[in-house]
Amino acid sequence: MKTFLRFVLLALILVSVAMVSALTAMRFAIHGREVAVPKLIGLSQASAEQQANADGLIVDVENHFYSADIAEGRVISQSPAPGSLVRRGWKVRVAESLGPQKAEVPDLVGQSARAAEINVRQRGLEVGSVAVADLPDAAQDEIVAQSPPPNSGMVESPKISVLVAGEEKDQQFLMPDFVGKRVGEVRKEIEDAGFTLSVRDPGFIGGVGQNMPNMSKDDAEIVKQIPSPGQRIKAGSDITVEVSHPMVPLAATFQMTTKPKR
Repeated sequence: MKTFLRFVLLALILVSVAMVSALTAMRFAIHGREVAVPKLIGLSQASAEQQANADGLIVDVENHFYSADIAEGRVISQSPAPGSLVRRGWKVRVAESLGPQKAEVPDLVGQSARAAEINVRQRGLEVGSVAVADLPDAAQDEIVAQSPPPNSGMVESPKISVLVAGEEKDQQFLMPDFVGKRVGEVRKEIEDAGFTLSVRDPGFIGGVGQNMPNMSKDDAEIVKQIPSPGQRIKAGSDITVEVSHPMVPLAATFQMTTKPKR
């Protein structure tokens, strides 16, 4: 029995030693693959790649910026920073210098997006982010703002971001309540808003009522309307109101059309 216990105890000791040795070896293996990131700032792209590759790292040129201090084609910034510990195969992101700014930022406001892109590229610049907004006072696809502004002297990036007017959407209105009012009270309001007005009295046998005096039309009381109050309607929509006329025993129907007011 004692021999068996000694054997089990010895086995446990050997297993523990093996586990400790394995963990230690793994730790050395992991740390053995770590390298310090070299300083690449100021180097040409070829030199930066050569130095990084020697340590098992990869150089990724992510961006370009103007610089009055670092010559064109050389690294202006890097991430991770020099001296950082990373694993072999890590990607070092760098930005390359374009040298001092030479191109003048053009005025793109008022141009179409396509014309602005051509203008920018001809000057050796790039179009950055393009934002689109619904702007009622601007033509579709027209540039209304840019960053940096025209003729900027201090520019860090060769990219110009622009704001473009999007496709104009139909303007909508909330239908008011005309029931109980006279036609004369609401006619100008409807005309000024650019709508088509149809006035109908189903009690009129003759159909159109073209001979009804204008004064009688204005005195007609609205008893029903289409669309109903509270509905949303587009500019230029037809508004139909049903009336009763106290001054004319036979009802009348007339239609009045107006062009949208500009």
